[in-house]
Amino acid sequence: MSEFAIGEASRRSGVKVPTIRYYEQIGLLPVPARTEGQRRLYAETDLRRLSFIRHARELGFDVEAIRTLLSLQDNPQQSCAAADETARARLDEVDRRIASLQALRVELARMIDGCTAGRVAECRVIETLSDQTHRHGKLDA
Repeated sequence: MSEFAIGEASRRSGVKVPTIRYYEQIGLLPVPARTEGQRRLYAETDLRRLSFIRHARELGFDVEAIRTLLSLQDNPQQSCAAADETARARLDEVDRRIASLQALRVELARMIDGCTAGRVAECRVIETLSDQTHRHGKLDA
């Protein structure tokens, strides 16, 4: 069985070294075996878990959702209802952000259309940004 130092685990999984340590600290990744010199050693299963976490983070899942998904992955005999519920919650969040971004796009297009590259005094971009009552949808950053 191959074991990898943290730098090699980072390179192979695409997860930065400090992030690997953080995942260990919060319990998403089990504490790895250590050499006599206390260097961490990661197994292939750890690399697969890191890749799973990285992919879930890329999809926007928060830490608790990832914890739930990892628990389900670790116990495959369970119903997939919890995984479906977690994914549906993320999809709902994505749909809300898309709607917010679409509203933002409409507002920006309206602002640009109102500014014919004239003088700042006639510029709708500056006017609209100054008007706090003119908000069509806020972004959840």
